[in-house]
Amino acid sequence: MKKISLILASFFLLSAFKSGDHEFYLSVTEIEYNNEKQSLQIITRVFIDDFQNVLNERYSEDLQLSEGDEEGPVLENITKYLAQKLRLNTNGIELQLNYLGKEYDADQLILYIEVENVSSFNNIEVTNGILTDLFDDQKNVVHVKVNGKTKSLLLMRQQETENLSFP
Repeated sequence: MKKISLILASFFLLSAFKSGDHEFYLSVTEIEYNNEKQSLQIITRVFIDDFQNVLNERYSEDLQLSEGDEEGPVLENITKYLAQKLRLNTNGIELQLNYLGKEYDADQLILYIEVENVSSFNNIEVTNGILTDLFDDQKNVVHVKVNGKTKSLLLMRQQETENLSFP
């Protein structure tokens, strides 16, 4: 009887897990100001399947994100999506983000972005709405490093924009 109970309990426990899906929705963005180059270097990490789904849903495409696939609609849609969902503002000026490329790390997509010609600043406004149009409970963690000091934000659908000060 114990053996049957153990087998049933194991079956129910294993069936409770969804294979291939994750139950949390999170992106992490790191923004670092480079004084020497007067630029912002940005790295954003998202789950590959989520990012692929949002691009396909938003732009009515059937894209498959894969290594080396950086041309045509893939490049165009990634660039367009990032421009709409990730915005930075310093000294009252909206900054122009330049998507540089991507790489894969297990189930994550790492996006590389840069903003050139950024004069030093004390305040930065960050908007990060990545994947909030796909998931109500999407959380976007943002770390901003300026002059060796790091500050962090938690942005979500209800509040996609916040300001940070670096006195």
